[in-house]
Amino acid sequence: MIDLPLPRESRGPAKKKRRRGAPTLGPGFRRGREWIAARPWQPHLIALTLTAAALLILFRTDLGDMARIWWTSTTYGHCIFIPPVIAWLVWQRRAELAQLRPVAWWPGLAVVAAGGFGWLLGDAASAAVLRQAGLVAMLIGAAVTLLGPQVARGLTFPLAYAGFLVPFGEELEPPLQQVTVAIVMPLLDLVGVPAQVDGVLIHAGRYWFEVAEACSGSKFVLAMLAFGVLVANLCFTRWRRRAVFLAACVVVPVIANGVRAFGTIYAAHLTSLEAATGADHIVYGWLFFAVVMAGLLAAAWRWFDRAPDAPAFDPDRLQAPVARTVPLAVAVLLVLATATIFPSWSAAANRAAPLPPQLSLPELPGWTRAPISTTAPWQPHHPGADHTLFGRYVDARGNAVDVGVAVFARQREGAELVSFGTGVLREADRWLRVADLPPIAGGRAMRITAPGPVERVVASWYRVGDVDAASPLQVKRHTAQARLLGRSNRALVVHLSAEVTPGRDAAATIARFRHALGPLPRAAGL
Repeated sequence: MIDLPLPRESRGPAKKKRRRGAPTLGPGFRRGREWIAARPWQPHLIALTLTAAALLILFRTDLGDMARIWWTSTTYGHCIFIPPVIAWLVWQRRAELAQLRPVAWWPGLAVVAAGGFGWLLGDAASAAVLRQAGLVAMLIGAAVTLLGPQVARGLTFPLAYAGFLVPFGEELEPPLQQVTVAIVMPLLDLVGVPAQVDGVLIHAGRYWFEVAEACSGSKFVLAMLAFGVLVANLCFTRWRRRAVFLAACVVVPVIANGVRAFGTIYAAHLTSLEAATGADHIVYGWLFFAVVMAGLLAAAWRWFDRAPDAPAFDPDRLQAPVARTVPLAVAVLLVLATATIFPSWSAAANRAAPLPPQLSLPELPGWTRAPISTTAPWQPHHPGADHTLFGRYVDARGNAVDVGVAVFARQREGAELVSFGTGVLREADRWLRVADLPPIAGGRAMRITAPGPVERVVASWYRVGDVDAASPLQVKRHTAQARLLGRSNRALVVHLSAEVTPGRDAAATIARFRHALGPLPRAAGL
């Protein structure tokens, strides 16, 4: 049958002609556009956008640090995908959000203040992760203040998921290194590959392997945790199932990483080191991660109990009147004023203690100065220090101790007593950490090795202001206290190192030298 064109007056009302090939927008997009343009929402969204931009400009250093870590660190590469995921989660809720009325709610300033205080603690302690977490919390607080409690409840998961913007979890690397070693060794024994372990070093067959921080599996665990939290929210309604799935997202990657490390060592045993490590980077970087992720999803598929089109929340339950509201413009000013308090506090409280123009290592009874070692040269790395000293001492029996001292008039960004890539080992150093040792004379100790092979024992002692600290965590705590109270945060660190040689006890030599040194400031002539 052929349809003949009807006269125009018979076709009904004239319709606007659509250009051939032009895309059409579905009802979901139109509803989202109407939600954005709705009269109650538009001023609040504009205010939130401008306030967030102002906060990001005010704390642009921390924003830049986060972005640089996302882009350059393989451990935190997954953070790049968090902003678009958050935007998508909010867009998913547009129909429900359109039924709510945003209000400016001044109690939300408590979240801004909490984030600002967290930023201040991070700035005082030179802890970048706390500063970055504080910035994210201030942005969340701005959303709560400018949109109100009912909208914030509807956006609970997207706002909470913003926590994955912060590059955290670096402290997982040492324990995960040990777990990886514990998985690898039995598997090597099972396939008959002779292997010995020394800390994080594995001697298997013809080769030595280091289970380095990059091989600990932390990047795999952190990425899977972010992915698992998203899946748990989107695909499950029962909390028990969510908990089981999240536990699997932690345990399975750890086990899989141990199996991967074993596979690399076994492949090197069967072929060559070059062939095995080359394949490892390709397989682990792309295929292996995807296979484990797909396997977890496939295993959990039958227990998914949330419909794909189920609403994210029930807007009818969030329609109660809101008290403690303020005009929107006032709320914007209050958010910015609250956030500004903390960098102002930090600038006013951070003061430097005067230092002599020149410092020198002390003279110690029973110890004499000696030339620096050429067979096992090592030196600590503190590029931001105001003074650095290094030298070697020997006693009457020929026991030698290398002494490294770094002094800071005040700690600040880029000049911190404890930070990544500084101290005993620098980034991409020829020296590698083998294992942590029991404390030596109260100092944090570790055993390190370099090609040769040659080994050293290194112990470190810290001082912030007038207080000694035995660990990096104590350094951060004492530094934060000094900064917050406006006291001097002058700091120094003393590293003592001795080579591991037959017939000499390196740890005992370090302990005797530390006893002869006395108070830590004496190491720098203070």
